[in-house]
Amino acid sequence: MNLEDIKNPKFLKDLNLTKLNELSNDIRNFLIDNISKTGGHLASNLGVVELTIGLHKVFDSPKDRIVFDVGHQSYVHKILTGRAKQFSTLRQFEGLSGYQKRSESEHDHWEAGHSSTAIAAISGFEVTRKMKNETYKNIAVVGDGSLNSGLSFEALNFLGHSDLAPIIILNDNNRSISKNVGRLNKLLNNMRSSKFYAYAKKSRRKLPKFIYGLKVRLANMIRGFANNITIFDEFGFSYYGPIDGHDLKAVIKFLKIAKNRNKPIVLHFVTTKGKGYLPAETDIDGSWHGVGPFDRVNGNLISKNKENYLTWSNIISEYIYNQAEINDKLKVIVPAMIVGSGLQRFQKDFPEKIIDVGICEAFSVCFSAALSEEFDIFLPIYSSFLQRAYDQVVHDLTRQKLKVILGIDRAGIVGGDGDTHQGIYDIAFLKHIPNIEIIQPSNKEEAWQLLDYAFKYTDKSVAIRYSRNLVKNTSFNKYQAITKPTWKEFNQDGDVNLICYGDNFTRMHNYIKKHKLRINLYNAMFIKPMDTITIDKIISLNKKTYVLEDVTKISGLGSSILEYLAENDKHLDIKILGLPDEFIDHGAQDKIYQKYNLDEESIIKTILK
Repeated sequence: MNLEDIKNPKFLKDLNLTKLNELSNDIRNFLIDNISKTGGHLASNLGVVELTIGLHKVFDSPKDRIVFDVGHQSYVHKILTGRAKQFSTLRQFEGLSGYQKRSESEHDHWEAGHSSTAIAAISGFEVTRKMKNETYKNIAVVGDGSLNSGLSFEALNFLGHSDLAPIIILNDNNRSISKNVGRLNKLLNNMRSSKFYAYAKKSRRKLPKFIYGLKVRLANMIRGFANNITIFDEFGFSYYGPIDGHDLKAVIKFLKIAKNRNKPIVLHFVTTKGKGYLPAETDIDGSWHGVGPFDRVNGNLISKNKENYLTWSNIISEYIYNQAEINDKLKVIVPAMIVGSGLQRFQKDFPEKIIDVGICEAFSVCFSAALSEEFDIFLPIYSSFLQRAYDQVVHDLTRQKLKVILGIDRAGIVGGDGDTHQGIYDIAFLKHIPNIEIIQPSNKEEAWQLLDYAFKYTDKSVAIRYSRNLVKNTSFNKYQAITKPTWKEFNQDGDVNLICYGDNFTRMHNYIKKHKLRINLYNAMFIKPMDTITIDKIISLNKKTYVLEDVTKISGLGSSILEYLAENDKHLDIKILGLPDEFIDHGAQDKIYQKYNLDEESIIKTILK
C-alpha cells in the first residue's frame, strides 16, 4: 500500500488480519524513513502502530473522538487520517505539526504537547455527549508516563462517580521519556508480570479463539473474587488486561468489547517503545524518544553540532556536577527530564543526590520547596512545563521565602515542538512574584558566575533561564564573582542603545562587532531585579533605546523598564522588540525570527532606519 494514498481510516474496515499486519510493517518503515530525515518522536510512535490501527478499525473517527496523551504519539493516527504525504514537512516551519492539531484535520479533537490532559478532556466530551443524548465514543490513549500526573487522577476521580462511559486506553510501555518511576509504575509492573499475562502471551497462538477469550474473562472474574483488584477497579472502571499491544487480533478483540459496553472501561495494553527498530527498542535512557535526523541503517545521529559547542543544558549540568563534588547539601530534583536536562552523567555518579519524581511538575516545585529547608536544591524544568506549577511557585515556594534554584530550560523559541513548548511566557508569569530573581547568561562563563550568585549571594529563589541553542564550550580556571544584580555595557560611542540578554545578546554583539556598528550594547544578565544604576546611566544619555526580548513583548524586560520609568517620573525614548501577543507555531528558530522581523538584519534595519 502507498500510505500517501490514504485519505481517511475507512479503508481499514475491509482489511483482514493479514493485511493489517502488512500495514503495520509498512507504517513502521514509513516512520523510520521519514523521521530519519526530519527528526521527531520516533520511539513512542513505533510502539503504538498496532494499537492505533486497531482503534481506527474498530471505532469511527471523526465521529468517535480519539485523543492521544501525549500528542507526540499521534504520528500513526496522522498517517491513517490522510496526512502521510505531508510527513516530509514534519515539525518544519509551516509544515505538519508533531502533535494533534485541530486546524490540521477533523480527526484531531484535542491538542496536547504537555502530558496528562486527555482523560480530563474526554470527561468534558463525555458530559457533552450525555447532555446531547448522543452515542459516539470518547477514547483517551494514555501513554509515555502521562498517567502519573495529578491531572489524570483528578479526571479519574471525577469519572469514577459519574454515569458516563469513557474508554481509557493505557499504553503501558514502562517509559515516559526514560524509565517511569513511582508506586504507580510498580503496580503496573506487578500487573505486567502476572502469571496469566505471561501464559496468555505464550499460548495465544496455540489456543482456539473462543478458549483464549474465555480464559481472559475467567482471569478477570478470578481476579475479582480473589480481591486482587486494581486501582482502576477502585475508581469504578471495568479493567481488562494486561493485553499484548502488538497482537492485532487481541487489540481488536478488546477494543470491540470496550465499544459494545456502555460503562467506563480501562484497557491495559503492554507495548514496547521503539518496536521494530532495534536502536530505539533497546534504548534505556530515552535517547530515541525524540531524535534529530539519523542514519536508519546504523542508527547514528546526523549531528549538526558545531565543533567545541555544547547545549545549554549540558553547560548548566556541568556546573551542577562540579557543585555535587564539593557540596554535600546539594540535591537535584527532576520531573522526568534527566536526559533532556543533560543529567545522565550526574545520575550515574551521584545517584544519592538526584531524585526523579516523574511527570509531576507541580509536585516537583512543592517537594523542592520543602526540601530546601535542609538542602541546596536545583530543579531543572522546561519553561513551558513550569506553567503547570505556577501556583506552587507562588503559594509554596516564594510566599514562604524558601530558596530553590530553578533551571528554566528551553527558554525562548524551541523549534519543532511548537506552540505548546515555546518558552516565551516564563518572564511574564515569574517577574511579578515576590522573593524570586530571574537571570540569564549569554555564555558559559556567565552561566557559572550567575549560578554562583544564585547559590551563594542571594537568599531568594532564582530562576536561571537558558535556551535550547548551542553555546561555545570555553575554558577558564577562575572567574570574577558577581555578587549583586549587574548589567554589562559595551559602549560603541553610538547614537542608539540596544539592551539584550542571553542568546540575543550573543548574536547581536557578534553582528554589531562584525559590521562595526555604532550601537551602545547592554547585556541585561539580571532581568529581575534590574541593574537600575545602569538604567539611570542609559536615561542620562538621552538616546533612542531598544529592548530585544526572546519572549512576548507583553510583560518582558522592556515592560519592567517602562514600569521603572513611570514609577520614578523618568523619561526615555524606548521601543520593545519581541514576539507578538499570539501563540507561536513550530519551526526552526531562524525562520520564526525572520517571520517576526527579529533576525539580525531586520533588527539592525529597525534600529538604524
